[in-house]
Amino acid sequence: MPTSVLATKLFVPARRPNLVARSRLTEQLNAGFDSGHRLTLISAPAGFGKTTLVSDWIDQNTRRRPDTRIAWLSLYDGDNDPTRLLTPLVAALQRCDEGLGADALTLLCAPHPVPVDTPMTPLLTHLPPSA
Repeated sequence: MPTSVLATKLFVPARRPNLVARSRLTEQLNAGFDSGHRLTLISAPAGFGKTTLVSDWIDQNTRRRPDTRIAWLSLYDGDNDPTRLLTPLVAALQRCDEGLGADALTLLCAPHPVPVDTPMTPLLTHLPPSA
């Protein structure tokens, strides 16, 4: 079931030229990835370089491991509604695996609202296990 998602929300921002390397933080991201962690949360105030750090790390990581699949989702103020959050999340995950989240997306697009855990259950069930 096709869904309209703003495409710019799904693209990793380009790596900036003349970037100041943040080796310690990059090493922490690599350690989590190498340990098989499936999710990393990065939290800091606006303007502290989260996007720059992660886009640089993705650039480095995909050059080291070309088969790495990345799901990127940029969030905005209006994305605090479960449907407005989960719909583009599924779209981002489907860039890695086309069939991932199809059941969740069907539930999200249902004519009547469903509790947030209803689409989350099939989505989480079908996420691939960590390596």
